[in-house]
Amino acid sequence: MVQAAASNRGESERAELGAVLAALTRTPRLARLLDFLAARYFEGRTDDLTEYNIATEVFARSPAKFDPAQDSIVRVEAYRLRKRLKEYYAAEGSDHELQISLPSGSYIPSFGSRPAPAAPPQPPAPNGTENASGDSAASITAVESETGPASQSPEITTPTDQLLKRFGWIALAFLVLALGTVIALSLRHRSTSIPEDSAAKPSSTVDSHLGAGNARAPIRILAGYNGTPRIDSAGAYWEADRYVDGGAGYRRPGPPVTRTSDPMLFEHWRTGDSEYKIPLQGGPWELHLFFVASEPEDVSQDTFHVAANWKPILPSFNISSDALGVNVADERVFRDIYPTQWGYLSLRFTKETGTASVSAIELLPGVPHKQLPIRLVMQKTAVTDHAGNVWHPDNYFQNGSTSDTPRRVTGTADPDLYAHERFGHFTYSIPVDPRDRYTVVLHFAELYWGPKASGSGGAGSRVFRVICNGSTLMDRFDLYKEAGSLNALTKSFSHLRASPEGKLNLTFEPIVNFATVSAIEVIDESE
Repeated sequence: MVQAAASNRGESERAELGAVLAALTRTPRLARLLDFLAARYFEGRTDDLTEYNIATEVFARSPAKFDPAQDSIVRVEAYRLRKRLKEYYAAEGSDHELQISLPSGSYIPSFGSRPAPAAPPQPPAPNGTENASGDSAASITAVESETGPASQSPEITTPTDQLLKRFGWIALAFLVLALGTVIALSLRHRSTSIPEDSAAKPSSTVDSHLGAGNARAPIRILAGYNGTPRIDSAGAYWEADRYVDGGAGYRRPGPPVTRTSDPMLFEHWRTGDSEYKIPLQGGPWELHLFFVASEPEDVSQDTFHVAANWKPILPSFNISSDALGVNVADERVFRDIYPTQWGYLSLRFTKETGTASVSAIELLPGVPHKQLPIRLVMQKTAVTDHAGNVWHPDNYFQNGSTSDTPRRVTGTADPDLYAHERFGHFTYSIPVDPRDRYTVVLHFAELYWGPKASGSGGAGSRVFRVICNGSTLMDRFDLYKEAGSLNALTKSFSHLRASPEGKLNLTFEPIVNFATVSAIEVIDESE
């Protein structure tokens, strides 16, 4: 029984960690820090949680040069994490029974029960020592502030008052539990399905019941993986494999995977006939499926089927054909995903002529009939723009190189988007829902040529073309001629269709010196 209780406690702690990491998506540095601290906590390696280890392993400080007396990065980020955890549990996490904190002066995370709500102050007895019923004055409690022991706040209660409070809270808990059960049962009887051209939409009752402001956390699963949760390059939290029957999980053989900034998504896979039943609330959701092939496959003889809620979404699917090669990351996107009437999404992977496999599954809260915007910045870390949009670190690329030294660019409210570039002869294969048309916005800045940069060159120093799925978007584009040196420039292209594989394939082809781009934005044009 003791072991079972400890196991349940561990599962609850990991679940709470997942919820908090999901809430830290917009602050990837804090997410990485918390994930590192929690991983050592779960592994029983809290002795490793020193300022030196954190600085070198989380914040990439040089092991030979890091000096905590000169570099306060760990203390500063730990302070920010403590503050963010308090803000989280004061707002969206206020109803969580288990809460995470980082005690002052320590880097070991603490998992504790939600503090009991403060009782309302009671009026003092008329004579200061007895209440109206003649009972003696009871206890006086001290309230603690964030910075230390707080002022004494007397609260006079009687044994009768204490019993009423205690059983009143129990009654309230039962009332909340009963209400939650009624709501859950009502939701289970609402019918929903996917996608728009194969099934009916959910009834308006479900949407109105959930409310426009209902928060739905993303769901991210590493298929075939059974370790501790992991964090991707954008600070997003990924769980170990779950909600699945059938098939088997393996570590993927083969060389590194190209066209991804997150090779960890493809380190494992689940192979064989399997079905995921993923609990979902409301909708719509946006589904992302991740695949990789490690061996050459014959398109006509090595295929499998993928179905969502028992309707085909990838019939006769061949990974290497879809990705145009082996050991190449392949991602497919489907908008307007809804749970079944039983409150879950069914994903089935079944053999046709070859063994089915999947590497990762992602479900994002979506918008009706429209894919979420894709924003990529040609850097190794995410960037948040002035409007609060998060730009994902460079992804979906092949070939080319990224610049190391950041540059200060003018003519924009978001100079950080233009501080780096991918240059050379390179391509991007950006996954989209193939049913829609898209606007692609390319963000440029001349970071090398011109008197403000290298001091040499000018108009004509860099000329290149950009092609999308075989159609030329720009030909003989002279970036310096249009924008000069270290000035931001955007180019928009509308009504672009995806390839049959659901990709916007962008080719940056040099004519004179290297092609370049600093950020890419993809906007679904659907109404």
